[in-house]
Amino acid sequence: MILRLRMLSDENDNFVRDFEVSHEMNLFELHNFIIESIEYDDCMASFYTADAQWNPIQEFSQMDLGDEQFEGAPIAMEKVSLAELVVSECNRLIYQFDMLTDRAFYLEVVSAGQPNPELEYPRVSFENARVPDQYDPDAVPADDGSIFDEMMDEFGEFDGDDNYDDEY
Repeated sequence: MILRLRMLSDENDNFVRDFEVSHEMNLFELHNFIIESIEYDDCMASFYTADAQWNPIQEFSQMDLGDEQFEGAPIAMEKVSLAELVVSECNRLIYQFDMLTDRAFYLEVVSAGQPNPELEYPRVSFENARVPDQYDPDAVPADDGSIFDEMMDEFGEFDGDDNYDDEY
């Protein structure tokens, strides 16, 4: 099964990435795919399952701390597949890529389906706007391709044209 994950950022409202990945992928493989696809340097990161209000629930870390028997202790990313999380009805993940300043991306499963034999997975299936700078959270470009603005541009075609009568 292929899962479509939508990744958003609270630093740039225009930033969107849709990833299509196998449900068998573990979280460490997902971490590596995200880092590669957004062209970040490798970094210490964690995933968290999240509730409907994006509150973190369970941490999944890169390092195996061996404390899984303690409730709430981080679990190693490589030990957990996306299928295990989706089966447990978790469809939201927080991907914290900067531990010092608490910066993160927010991922949500938006659909699931059969793989297309003509495509290679994992893959980026949609992208909008530039990725927030990995090291400087204030370095957000001024005009970064709002999806709303792009979609509404075509409605501006009638602005200032008096040949169109909008009254019946």
